[in-house]
Amino acid sequence: MANVDRSAHAEWNGDLPSGNGTLSEGSGVLNNTPVTFASRVQQPEGKTSPEELIAAAHATCYAMALSHTLSQKGNAPEHLEVDAVCTLDDQQLKITTMQLNVQGNVPGLSADEFQNAAQEAEQLCPVSNALRGNLDIQLNASLA
Repeated sequence: MANVDRSAHAEWNGDLPSGNGTLSEGSGVLNNTPVTFASRVQQPEGKTSPEELIAAAHATCYAMALSHTLSQKGNAPEHLEVDAVCTLDDQQLKITTMQLNVQGNVPGLSADEFQNAAQEAEQLCPVSNALRGNLDIQLNASLA
């Protein structure tokens, strides 16, 4: 399989505390999406942040990795829900934690089997692998 590139473009105006910017990405799903520093450390008020985008990427990638892991074991999921919470230490401006909370509806699978598959998927997830070692990844997995 060939390498796959994805792209994003950001623009910023002004200083950090009062400035603002926009984010667009190659597929066009996000197009001139507003970003501000305040949306990172206060209420988002309709604007996104790098941390929210990382959480979205991680939740999506992990859901795909878990679906693949379960399917490879002969237990394709009927439904998975993944919530990701990316925590920014606003004093040090450092992302410290990614919390993944996953619930799955997987017929014929025990809670222990689901937990094991969830751990295995976290190790296979490309976004987890990019983040691991730079922040604490916490995983809570349960059957619905």
